[in-house]
Amino acid sequence: MINKARIFTLSLLSGLLAACVSAPEYRAPTYPRPAPTRPPASVPPTSPPPPTRGFIAPQVMRMPGLEGVIGRSAPQLEQQFGRARLNVEEGDSTKLQFTGDACVLDIYLYPMTTGSPPVATHVEARRASDGRDVDRAACVAALGRR
Repeated sequence: MINKARIFTLSLLSGLLAACVSAPEYRAPTYPRPAPTRPPASVPPTSPPPPTRGFIAPQVMRMPGLEGVIGRSAPQLEQQFGRARLNVEEGDSTKLQFTGDACVLDIYLYPMTTGSPPVATHVEARRASDGRDVDRAACVAALGRR
C-alpha cells in the first residue's frame, strides 16, 4: 500500500519546488540596426542655358521626291493635298497632317527668316494601320493624287 503521508510530503515538496522555479523573463526580440545611411550626394544646382538671342534658321530636309513639298506654305500644301486633318501651331512653327488610305503625312513648317511665314522644312510618313515608317516621297505622291 502506498503511504498517504509519503504522497502528501511529495506533493508538498513538488509544490514548494515549483514555487521556487520562475518563468524566464520575456525579452522583446532585437533586430540588427541598419547601417547608417549617408546623406545623398549634393549635386550643385545647374542653371538652364542662357536663352538664345536672335533667330535660328531651321535645317531643311533635302530628299528626292519632296521637291514639291519642301519650301511650300500651309495654303499651298492644303491646295496640293486637301484640307489638313491636323493643324497644330506652336510658337512660330506649324505641323500639318494629311491622311489617306496609303499613309499619314506629317509636314513641319518653320519660318526661314525672322518674321517670315512658316514653310515646309521636314516631312515624316507612316502607315495608318500600324504606324511603321513608309517612304516619304511615295506617301507624298499617293496623297497628292487625290
